[in-house]
Amino acid sequence: MTSQRANLVGSIWMIAAMALFAIEDALLKAVASTVPVSQVLILFGGGGALIFAALARREGSPLAPKDVTSRPMLIRAVFEVFGRLFYTLAFVLTPLSSTTVILQATPLVVVGAAAVLFGETVGWRRWAAIFLGLAGVVIIIQPGSNSFTPLSILAVLGMLGFAGRDLASRAAPANLSTAILGLYGFFALIAAGALFAVFEAKPFVPITLETGLIMAAACGVGVIAYTALMRAMRTGEVSAVTPFRYSRLLFGLALGLFVFGEALTQQMIFGSVLIVLSGLFILWRGKSA
Repeated sequence: MTSQRANLVGSIWMIAAMALFAIEDALLKAVASTVPVSQVLILFGGGGALIFAALARREGSPLAPKDVTSRPMLIRAVFEVFGRLFYTLAFVLTPLSSTTVILQATPLVVVGAAAVLFGETVGWRRWAAIFLGLAGVVIIIQPGSNSFTPLSILAVLGMLGFAGRDLASRAAPANLSTAILGLYGFFALIAAGALFAVFEAKPFVPITLETGLIMAAACGVGVIAYTALMRAMRTGEVSAVTPFRYSRLLFGLALGLFVFGEALTQQMIFGSVLIVLSGLFILWRGKSA
């Protein structure tokens, strides 16, 4: 496969992954309207873990390789639990559209933290872009204004958790397969659900056939989305494929507007533009000053 064709295929995989992740969020948001959030997390995590366990066994990978207890994987698990819990709470309790937009700031935080923690070279232009993108997040949540709601902080906390997970993934053992990473990623969902159940203090409810089908669809879509993301990152050049992550913003906004009837404010549009332009600029600049 030529480089140009590989980049095209990788980009298609990335767009497909982002569309599926947005659909997964919408399905879980629908289930959470009648089922406690902790129960949603546990059911979704359990379903996804079963699918990835089957895939791991099919490819001959052990389900509990020694490297899953390495320090990077343990740190990754902590951030995964943190990110999954708060991000799920965010799109359940606040508009899906605004939550999706704030999530797009994750790469900005990853680049900034990598400079501080790993000593990666980040010039003043990229630092300026990082702060500009974070300013977009502030514009969206509008702290100090009458329209500010403390619940909007949930999306920011979820985004920070995912940024920490991505940073820890850089140091994760390279021999761990996609199926194993997916398996333990969904285990983190179970842990997040069990942790939140203590604070939520709501009894679990019986699952109806309709709810069960929606949850099964969410599990299937989530696994396919995760697999598509891994395919995207392993096909073509990272610099060519990664910008298409921002297509998730379009899918999330569309679902929020047309499925859940959410409003699109001027602040959200302006903040979205700042976040996306900042992220694309950082990708374009690479490691130059």
